[in-house]
Amino acid sequence: MNNADFHDKSFIFLLLLVSVGLIIILLPFYGAVFWGVILAILFTPLYRRLLRVTRNRKNLAALGTLGACVLIVIVPVILIASSMIHEGVTLVQKIKSGQINPALYTQQILDAAPSPVHRGLERIGLTDVKSLQIKLSEAVMEGSQFLASKAVRIGQNTFQFVVGFAVMLYLMFFLLRDGSALSMRVKQAIPLSAEHKRHLFNKFTTVIRATVKGNILVAITQGALGGLIFWILDIQAALLWAAIMAFLSLLPAVGASLIWAPVAIYFIATGELGSGIILIAFGVFVIGLVDNILRPILVGKDTKLPDYAVLISTLGGMAVFGLNGFVIGPLIAALFFTMWDIFSTSRPHDRA
Repeated sequence: MNNADFHDKSFIFLLLLVSVGLIIILLPFYGAVFWGVILAILFTPLYRRLLRVTRNRKNLAALGTLGACVLIVIVPVILIASSMIHEGVTLVQKIKSGQINPALYTQQILDAAPSPVHRGLERIGLTDVKSLQIKLSEAVMEGSQFLASKAVRIGQNTFQFVVGFAVMLYLMFFLLRDGSALSMRVKQAIPLSAEHKRHLFNKFTTVIRATVKGNILVAITQGALGGLIFWILDIQAALLWAAIMAFLSLLPAVGASLIWAPVAIYFIATGELGSGIILIAFGVFVIGLVDNILRPILVGKDTKLPDYAVLISTLGGMAVFGLNGFVIGPLIAALFFTMWDIFSTSRPHDRA
C-alpha cells in the first residue's frame, strides 16, 4: 500500500469516526434537529418571498419566516394539545366517578350480540358483568396511572423540552438563512454525477413537502370531520376523539375508522340505530373519502409511490421512529425506489 492510499483510507476512517461521533452527540436532540430541517424545507418558499420583499436582507427574512412558522404551526399545536389534555383528564375523572360506566356500555353490546359471539366470549370469560367491571376498572386505573406518570414525566422534562424547542427554532433560522450554501456543499461532497444529485435532492425535498403537508392536511381534515360528527351526536370529549382520529389518520386506509367504527357498533347494539347509521354513513362517505381522494392527490401523486408502499413505509417508519416515522418511512421508501431507478437506468443493458 502506497502512502497516498494509506492517507486516503485514514482520512475516510477519521471522517466516518467524527461523523458517527456527531450523530451520537445529536441523538438527545434528534427530534428537534429533525423537525428543524423539515420546517426549514417547508417554509423555504415563504423565506424566498420575504427575501425579495426585504431586498435580500437574509436575517430579516429568516426572522419573519420563523415568526410565521410559530404563528401558523406551533401556537395552534400547543393550544390543541392543551385542550386535548384538559378533555382527557375530565374524561378520566368522569369514568372514575361513575358518570361514565364502560362496563355498562360493554354489557349492553354483549346483550345485543348474537349467540355465536356469546359462545366465543364465554370461552375467554368475558360474559360476566362483575368480571367485566373488574377488568375495565383495572384498565381505567392503569390508564389513569399511565397518564399521571406521563404528566409527571412531562413536568420533569420541561427543561429538556424548552431546550429542544429552542434548538429547533435556532437551527431552522440558520437553515433558512444559509440553506442554499449548505445544500451546495452537501451536493459537492456526494460522489455522484450532477444529474443524479439533482434528481436525488429534488426527490428528497418533494417527498418531505408532500408527506408532511399532505398527511397533516388529511389528518386535520379527518380529525375535524370526526370531531364534528361526534359533537353533533353528543358524544363525550369530542375534541379529544377528534385529536386521536387526527393522529390515527396518519395511518393510511385504517386511521380514523379505529375510533368511529366501534362507536357506531355501540350505537347499533344499544338500539340507537339512527345515530349508528348516521355515524357509519358519515365515516364511510365523508371521512373515508377524504383519505381515498386527498391522500393520493397530496402524497402519492408527488412522491410517485404506490398506495401499498405509502401504507407499509408509514407503518414501518412509525414502528421504528415513532411519530417522526410518518415522514421518515415514506422518505426512505421514495429514495429507495429513486436509487434503484438510477442504478438500473445507468447500467448498460444487454442486447437481446
